[in-house]
Amino acid sequence: MKRKISGFSKLSKNEKIDWIIKVFFKNDISKRKILTDYWNSNKKIQTIHDEFIENSISNFYLPIGVAPNFVINGKDYTLPMAIEESSVVAASSRAAKYWSTRGGFKTEVLGVEKIGHVHFIFNGENKKIISFFKIIKKNLIKSTSDLTINMNSRGGGITSASLINNTNKMKGYFQIEVGFKTANSMGANFINTCLEKIADELLLEAKKYNSFLKKEKNIKIIMSILSNYTPNSIVKVSVCCPIKNLESESNMSKKEFCDKFIKAVKIGEIDIYRAVTNNKGIMNGIDALLIATGNDFRAVDAGIHAYASRNGKYSSLSSAWIKNDEFNFQMTIPLSVGTVGGIINLHPMAKWSLNLLNNPNSNQLMQIISAAGLAQNFAAIRSLITSGIQKGHMKMHLLNILNQLKATSIQKEKAILHFKKNKISFNSVSNFLNNSL
Repeated sequence: MKRKISGFSKLSKNEKIDWIIKVFFKNDISKRKILTDYWNSNKKIQTIHDEFIENSISNFYLPIGVAPNFVINGKDYTLPMAIEESSVVAASSRAAKYWSTRGGFKTEVLGVEKIGHVHFIFNGENKKIISFFKIIKKNLIKSTSDLTINMNSRGGGITSASLINNTNKMKGYFQIEVGFKTANSMGANFINTCLEKIADELLLEAKKYNSFLKKEKNIKIIMSILSNYTPNSIVKVSVCCPIKNLESESNMSKKEFCDKFIKAVKIGEIDIYRAVTNNKGIMNGIDALLIATGNDFRAVDAGIHAYASRNGKYSSLSSAWIKNDEFNFQMTIPLSVGTVGGIINLHPMAKWSLNLLNNPNSNQLMQIISAAGLAQNFAAIRSLITSGIQKGHMKMHLLNILNQLKATSIQKEKAILHFKKNKISFNSVSNFLNNSL
């Protein structure tokens, strides 16, 4: 059976499924049923989902939960979190409740500028392209005026433009680096459209100054694209309280807890193996909220991990210390998010999630997301240095194991009661079910 096909995109959804089931599953109707079972019974909603991407055949659901008791800059929030990993929502909720009585999360947006580049090659004298850019810079920005007029009215637009000489990295390689503010939108399409216009204008201006540059072909546009690295769009989040106000932990004093916590964070600063895992935990909280609000979690992840390497070495994003008998825990991260545009305006659950958050603007959403990340990090480190990460995680994972083993509702009830005092593993749960029959 041939597994290649021409004109697949022109087939209807049912025709696409028919071909897949016939070629890859030997007409097993149970495999078709899995796909159709996940169609939304509301045809309007299903149509919206079908039109998000190409060649859509079904939906892939993630559960959405809520983490209550977040206090951020004195305001109460319940955060929507879309994620499949056990214990993330529970951990965020515990950390939120912990800090809700200790001053809550303090957040501050330190900048909102995003960056894009026109990458080009100039095979000529460096001093000539530098002089040329100074002459045409205003015209480059002016060429985008019809594209930026609406964004300017919302407080955004182009904030800067500069020529970057990268000829020490690659022969003839230059960039026009452009700064943008995109108000409440993430702004990817806006930024890329402006950059492509600037690239076109660069070539037009080069024709005018042909004699100065000697040959127009000396400028060759490679690409025009935004960067998902946003070190000028950053947010700071922190928690702090007197050591005496921390919760008592079993088998250690409050000062011992602080000492272990700070050392655990320090290990993430100096050891890349721990740093990656530490930051992955932070992203558990951040990504769950990004997905729930319809934001591009892949772009944010890439930018945050690049930021973790900004000093030439990958390191933990969070830091902790004691000052004047106060425990401090803080994180600064780059974030580029939106509350309007793209899927945010189309996905009913994304809009619902933003409604739950009282319809924040992009700056407010940055702060809420950062709090989710720090809460998750606090919960993870606290577990690691006290009871261990597996105790809480496996307790939340128990239901997944029971479902995987096809436990009945009665067996689930008995298992949950039994494993309150017993160690959880796949084998121990399997043995318990076998013995309970």
